[in-house]
Amino acid sequence: MKYDSDGDGRFDTFTYMDGATVLRIEIDKDADGRIDRWEYYGPGKVLERVGISRAGNGVEDTWQYFDPSGAITRVEIASTRGKNGPLINRIEYYEHGRLTRAEEDTDHDGVIDKWETYTGDHLAAVAFDDLHHGAPTRKLVYSADGSVRVEVDQFSAKQTTRRSQ
Repeated sequence: MKYDSDGDGRFDTFTYMDGATVLRIEIDKDADGRIDRWEYYGPGKVLERVGISRAGNGVEDTWQYFDPSGAITRVEIASTRGKNGPLINRIEYYEHGRLTRAEEDTDHDGVIDKWETYTGDHLAAVAFDDLHHGAPTRKLVYSADGSVRVEVDQFSAKQTTRRSQ
């Protein structure tokens, strides 16, 4: 089905169905002729995932996932493209609609090297893998008063020192 939601004479919403079952809806929200939003539905007409083109180029680069009640549970973000499409380099996890943690591949090598932890509505800690071995080597812990404490994995620090000698 095609629909002109804003009455400008151009279709901007496209619904793909299997009989009476909605599978996917594509929306051109900014009327530039390219799809900006993709909605994917599962059994029972439940919204499972929304794809977004943050770059505005008609290519999905962010995906929001929902639980059966409609609450967001995860967001996957791709800030780069590989030969087979967007490469997800950040994943955010939500509980009861609040961001609780995030994992990120900051150097785009396919391995998570940054971990964020949230408490309430603020960042509580950030950990980094400075050695590229898949585990945190350094952590910044933020207190409620705004102070920051730095923690270093002593074993990893010794390994770094040995390698540089």
